[in-house]
Amino acid sequence: MGQFPFHPATYDEVVRREVPAYEALQDAVAEATAPVRAGRVLDLGTGTGATAVRVLARHPAATLVGVDESETMLGAARGVLPARTELVVGRLEDPLPPGPFELVVSALAVHHLDGPGKAALFRRVHGVLRHGGRFVLGDVVVPDDPAEAVTPVEDGHDRPDTVADQLRWLTEAGFEAQAAWRGGDLAVLVGDRRGD
Repeated sequence: MGQFPFHPATYDEVVRREVPAYEALQDAVAEATAPVRAGRVLDLGTGTGATAVRVLARHPAATLVGVDESETMLGAARGVLPARTELVVGRLEDPLPPGPFELVVSALAVHHLDGPGKAALFRRVHGVLRHGGRFVLGDVVVPDDPAEAVTPVEDGHDRPDTVADQLRWLTEAGFEAQAAWRGGDLAVLVGDRRGD
């Protein structure tokens, strides 16, 4: 996976323009974290910190570890996230920071992985979550109706998959999985780690 092609100063504006339901997606990701009592949160694909800010607003006592492949994007995130946040340069394909975490979140990042890459990431996420923890994934998906594909995707860089495939990979990784929200070619998927 190559460096993300946007600059932090313009990233949020570009994403809001290209992803019409961006705010609804971010709200749905944060809402899906509400049932969890989170002490430690892992944010995959932190970018400028937009998702982390919303999640920490719901979990004000939590500490957050954010991972992104771009040091420049993490520099922007440092300006909006609390001092107790740890930001790590890393790719989604890399080993995850050591757990355990009660909550793992990701928004608009995992679609850069192909199917086997997503399945492998889901297994690694399961491995760093506490029993009773939750994985919340908000991302671009292949919609059931092709007319709902409104978010631009770039061949070779964006690799969205169907909700059904991702729920299957989450289940195979050991999660109890469901779609918590859908909006056209966007979805929020939830995987709960139960006793295993």
